[in-house]
Amino acid sequence: MSTAIGLDMVDVRRFAAVLERRAGMRRRLFTEGELSYAMATVDPDTRLAARFAAKEAVMKVLGVGLGACKFRDIEVIRHASGRPELLLHGLAAERADAAGLADWHVSLSHTDSVAAAMVLAQ
Repeated sequence: MSTAIGLDMVDVRRFAAVLERRAGMRRRLFTEGELSYAMATVDPDTRLAARFAAKEAVMKVLGVGLGACKFRDIEVIRHASGRPELLLHGLAAERADAAGLADWHVSLSHTDSVAAAMVLAQ
């Protein structure tokens, strides 16, 4: 059994500025579920930045760079308990299957200025 880990951090203010400047970026990066969750909170930018960090951490686990799969192919959902979970779709799911990675874990954290995600796959 192989195990892989990925970590990513995002500057929340810089990320929020990019989302503000580029029309359509939110829809390109995030699923409807991710957007609905984040926009219903008092600080959607930190929630979206943490999810973006998770997507990049998954790509690191898969050993691929940006553009190897769609960001929307990597989805962060909330379990009924509130903990985050990962769902992979499309090319991300295909790459995970090819690598023999089926069991995914994600941890998200953020402050007002930094969002981080750690991903473990087996």
